[in-house]
Amino acid sequence: MAWWDDLWLNEGFASWAENWAADHLYPQWSMWDQFTTGHLSAAMRLDALKSSHPIQVPIHHAEEVEEVFDAISYCKGGSVVKMIRAVLGMKAFQKGLGNYMKKFAYGNTETFDLWKAWEDSSGLPVQEMMASWTEQMGFPLVTVTDETWENDKVTLTLEQEWFLSDGSPLSDEDKEKKWCIPILTCTEEGTQQDMIFMREKTATVTVPLSKGGWVKLNAGQDVPMRVKVTSTMIDRLSVGIESKTLLPADRAALLSDAYALVKAGKMQPEGLIKLLSSYKNEDSYIVWESISAVLGGLDAVMSDDPVMSKNFSALAKKIVLGLLGQVGWEAKSDDGHLDVLLRGMMIGLLSTFCYDDASVAAEALKRFHAFQADHSDMKSLPSDMRSSVFKIVLKNGGANEYQDVKAYFDQASDNAERKHVLASLGHTPDPKLKTATLEWAISGEIKLQDFFYPMGAVRSSSNEGRSIAWDFMQKNFNAIKAMIGNANASLMDAVIVSCAGGFCSDEKANEIDAFFKANPVPRSSRKIQQTLENMRSNAKFLALLQNSDLKSDEFWSTV
Repeated sequence: MAWWDDLWLNEGFASWAENWAADHLYPQWSMWDQFTTGHLSAAMRLDALKSSHPIQVPIHHAEEVEEVFDAISYCKGGSVVKMIRAVLGMKAFQKGLGNYMKKFAYGNTETFDLWKAWEDSSGLPVQEMMASWTEQMGFPLVTVTDETWENDKVTLTLEQEWFLSDGSPLSDEDKEKKWCIPILTCTEEGTQQDMIFMREKTATVTVPLSKGGWVKLNAGQDVPMRVKVTSTMIDRLSVGIESKTLLPADRAALLSDAYALVKAGKMQPEGLIKLLSSYKNEDSYIVWESISAVLGGLDAVMSDDPVMSKNFSALAKKIVLGLLGQVGWEAKSDDGHLDVLLRGMMIGLLSTFCYDDASVAAEALKRFHAFQADHSDMKSLPSDMRSSVFKIVLKNGGANEYQDVKAYFDQASDNAERKHVLASLGHTPDPKLKTATLEWAISGEIKLQDFFYPMGAVRSSSNEGRSIAWDFMQKNFNAIKAMIGNANASLMDAVIVSCAGGFCSDEKANEIDAFFKANPVPRSSRKIQQTLENMRSNAKFLALLQNSDLKSDEFWSTV
């Protein structure tokens, strides 16, 4: 890259390349499906905020670049490379990339140099298409505004607009934003070969179908966008969800899009909960990444409302225990890589939604005791479920269990093992022990690069923990600043998210805003604004849920 404006050329392309290489070597790992629920989801969470930034962001002084080493440069950058590969096809993509590498070997480049190489290899207007994705921040929402179903085809009318996570109204200027969107579709017959470019605000697409078939827009999640489908499309797609003829990345996307649309006030919450319940027989790790994210997002907001929290927690517990029945605690001889990941995720969900289930608590304690007796006992407590089992034990225990878990920090053989303690200790239900955890975090006993992990554990443990962490940060802010000193700004960013994040009220957002105005941290200004915007977005989301049928016990009895 010639200058930091094009940081994404290094980092975004590296994000794409690492997944391409791993997929080539280990296709059974489904790396591109994992990419959609990992990198792409992270990019879209951040890029749906008004405090986001373009992939190509102007950098006037080199030190400003610290603020853009984030999910936009890495994850959205990788996502647009994935998109252009899908549009060009691998042959033209590879040829253009090879020519680009040869031409600029041992030299620096700018983004348009890469676009020119791909234009030459494909004959397509790459510069025109990609400018809208890299030079402006945000991404589009494509809404199906009209549909005509026939025996052998469906015709859909589409409209695009800028998507914001809180659904805030767009100005007249904002309403004019548009992207050059490749419209990729799939049906039960597979991905359709025909593709159109949606250059204007509206477009029409016709897709061939078998009788009674379904159609999914943004096949394979190759484009960073949200899609709002009609109720008829959801009804038809439910067949693909239940039969699993709709591929995992697309099953996951239907749910993540629905969650984002509800949060933005563009879909009814009741529809999301009913859609969620249709995944009751799901066994794909890829799809469960989306289910887990939706459960976590709803829990974080509904926990502020006792009635909704009680009903939602009961539903989440039922869903997660259903997965436990399919997957179990014990590894199986025929487990593949994704099965191992699914089991680890499931134990994490148990620690959030099912820790008070008698059988879960007993199993976790049994495994913890076996691990205490022999730290090399990987069968009883594999590393991928260690933090989660620690949390279950802590949530059901007291001072003795707290000390038992903390003791492992000094007994652990490496830093990765010590992080299991750092990530879990704050989940003790005792407020005094939560405060003791925070004091330990700034005692100097923990490496500077890791000292924010216990803070995040306390904050994420409960509403009470959230308040304790925020109060602690305010009282100890000068000590924390002194600890960080001139270290990388990402450390202060992590402390801010770990201690000040997670609230769901405008009042708390205003309080946190006032604190940082009185105690400025210039290198973390973008992170502070993003945290506040997320908080206000969650406050709107909570109010929206409270004004829906989700507030009533009767609704939950029908799910």
